Amino acid sequence: MSSFAASPAAVGGSSRAGDLFQLLRDGRPRTRAELAITTGLARSTVAARVDLLLASGLVAAVGEAASSGGRPPSRFAFNPGGRVVVAVDIGATHGVVALTDLACTVIDSHRRELDIAAGPRVVLDWVVAQTREILSANSRAFGDLAGIGIGLPGPVEHTSGRPTSPPIMPGWDGFDVAGFVREQLEVPVLVDNDVNIMALGEQATEWPEHDNLLFVKASTGIGAGIISSGRLQRGAVGAAGDLGHVRVPHAEEVVCRCGNTGCLEAVVGGPAIAAGLRDRGVPASTVRDVVELVRAGDPAAIAAVRQAGRDIGTVLATCVNLLNPSIIVIGGGLATAGEHLLAGIREVVYQRSLPLSTAQLRIVASRATDAAGVLGAAMMVIQSVLSADAVERLLSA
Repeated sequence: MSSFAASPAAVGGSSRAGDLFQLLRDGRPRTRAELAITTGLARSTVAARVDLLLASGLVAAVGEAASSGGRPPSRFAFNPGGRVVVAVDIGATHGVVALTDLACTVIDSHRRELDIAAGPRVVLDWVVAQTREILSANSRAFGDLAGIGIGLPGPVEHTSGRPTSPPIMPGWDGFDVAGFVREQLEVPVLVDNDVNIMALGEQATEWPEHDNLLFVKASTGIGAGIISSGRLQRGAVGAAGDLGHVRVPHAEEVVCRCGNTGCLEAVVGGPAIAAGLRDRGVPASTVRDVVELVRAGDPAAIAAVRQAGRDIGTVLATCVNLLNPSIIVIGGGLATAGEHLLAGIREVVYQRSLPLSTAQLRIVASRATDAAGVLGAAMMVIQSVLSADAVERLLSA
């Protein structure tokens, strides 16, 4: 089932307009009579609910069906342009603010280099200013804005929108990100860590047929977003998927920034690989340097990235046995090095995981690439504001 669709069984028998709307989210036009047959509701009830949805702009008329005599019946479908969403992807050194419709199609996007260490007020003031600017540039009123989704490069308590001890975000710990933005723009604001929203964006737009997906971001740090049975799994306090601090073999003496030793991130994060190359006389400082060396055919860099893949694969083999995903998507800066990283991951995962778990498992590079963050931030909002309960509250208001 697509991320945009709801099963008839989920709405059959309910007389709420919000539940009826879930049927229409797949985009297929239907008449009032067809909706009545599908839901089992009286035609008069369906007509009243459709009128409410038409007035909200979430549903629009899309032509007429063939007539069996008399006036042809009108067809109705989900209207993705009825509202817009602002999606924000904040990284350690960059920020992206994008405008999407309710089908997660990007309408406009602004990117800027920025320093997350400048603090929440500086960064979020830019987000607020860019939101106003991008709405104005695309002739959208604030009343059209359904909500704002924000991804941050650190642990986030999703229910409150507050970062929790983020290692590369000085001044952000406990800051009310959602409240700060909501106070200035007066719309719903949702916040999550960047890997979770990348998983959402990748699954919804590129792999909707996979309800069990593991997204791995391999860059300066290592993290994972877990989608199981079609739902993003955040864990008890939003810390699910923190693969970077799983202990790996042969690295007992390597100290991690978290204070422990032997963490995956301390061994295969971009800075760690670059440091290893410098020790061998190869100039490299960043993830980008490592990737460029690999693309240029540097044998030391290729070997280092291939080994990084094997180390990541060691941790992912356990994840495969535990979570049984149907697909593992590898994204982040290191993934742009090409097949060398993927080859190392596949080598170990297929060797170390149970045959039943890997019988149909695919391990692939991200298709959404740099857009995964904004697509996921938008999808986080869309899933929230288009739920049956949220639509019902909108129509009641």
